Amino acid sequence: MGLSTFIGGVHPYEGKELSSDKPIQVIQPKGELVFPFSQHIGAPAKPLVAKGDTVLAGQKIAEAGGFISANVICSVSGTVKGIEPRLMANGSMVQSIIVENDGEYRTVEGFGQKRDYTALSKQEIRDIVKEAGIVGLGGAGFPTNVKLAPKNEEEIDYVIVNGAECEPYLTSDYRVMLEQPEKVVGGLKVILQLFDKAKGVIGIEENKPEAIRILSELVKDEPRIEVCTLKTKYPQGGERFLIYAVTGGREINSTMLPADAGCIVDNIDTVVSIYNAVCETTPLIRRIITVTGDAIREPRNFEVRLGTNYQELIEAAGGFKEEPEKVLSGGPMMGQALFSYDIPVMKTSSALTCLTKDQVAANAETACIRCGRCVDVCPGRVVPQMLMTAAEHHDLAAFEKLNGMECCECGSCTFICPAHRPLTQAFKEMRKAVMAERKKKA
Repeated sequence: MGLSTFIGGVHPYEGKELSSDKPIQVIQPKGELVFPFSQHIGAPAKPLVAKGDTVLAGQKIAEAGGFISANVICSVSGTVKGIEPRLMANGSMVQSIIVENDGEYRTVEGFGQKRDYTALSKQEIRDIVKEAGIVGLGGAGFPTNVKLAPKNEEEIDYVIVNGAECEPYLTSDYRVMLEQPEKVVGGLKVILQLFDKAKGVIGIEENKPEAIRILSELVKDEPRIEVCTLKTKYPQGGERFLIYAVTGGREINSTMLPADAGCIVDNIDTVVSIYNAVCETTPLIRRIITVTGDAIREPRNFEVRLGTNYQELIEAAGGFKEEPEKVLSGGPMMGQALFSYDIPVMKTSSALTCLTKDQVAANAETACIRCGRCVDVCPGRVVPQMLMTAAEHHDLAAFEKLNGMECCECGSCTFICPAHRPLTQAFKEMRKAVMAERKKKA
């Protein structure tokens, strides 16, 4: 029987050997920290502090601004310098709380206390997750407490932990699976406490045999938990494709949630953050970040406090051994190119990838030769060549009719295109335009 996988996908250079054997190193921030109100899908958080206020690590400094929103928790102790717009990785200016770190890391009362999750009610667990400000740490940033409260919890029969980490170069989740496997399993047990009929499945790509071995050994006597070995293929870690692979064929589209297919899906570090919040009274104040690429002197995996400046991560990794042509927040397939390092680590930050060559800029775009390769690799089962024609004419109606909203923006079509056409970038802009048009009509 073959390994669990999905239809389509590509096999880019992995680049994981640069940092996969580097244990997670804790680094502390040096200067001021920046806490944006928007580090998640949904409404921005609302500030609870003002300039001049003294704050503690673990303190809620901004509260959820709506049902789909998330609290912001301070990661250090210090003084609020102000509330002002600051630059984010996507190029936008976002209103943010600026905290001057006093270097003492004093915490709120009760921070770090052990807690027995089995003595808690389902609602208490969900409330703890909400208060801790936890969102999906795989990149989407959907508030986790909302995800853990589907309309019909009795219909959830799979809780899937996404350990695929298919994005090239990234190894932070891999290191967490090696170094904190008990927390991965512990966090999954907390989630299973919410869904009486569900089975827990940890999906890991076959290129991580040590993680598979460690976690399989850890859950061998757990009747409700198993490890599923996945084929190494990008974008295996995409939510839709992971569900398809793990469940043996269940499918969702852009109008559905995983819960509609009886599934809850959470990233490895999200599950660990749930464990930290529920079992160790520690809200989301840190991220595991991979700093890597052939331009970095010493590629590393770091545990860093939220709000830390990217420039400090580069320095902690030894700086550049060669000036990079391209620096990405994230990996090369779905990451965002940066034009400044003066950007804070947020909940959705995953990596800093620094490359000596900008391969995209080096390859000039040419005319489509209708080879069909983009169709073969598209995991969303759309026809990128036809979608590009609609995008070039900014024909929103045609784009929707061709199922353009089913594009997951994974970049597989752009990666495989021999004409080097910016397919994914065009689809991303079209999807934004369609969503804006729908809002206007609503």
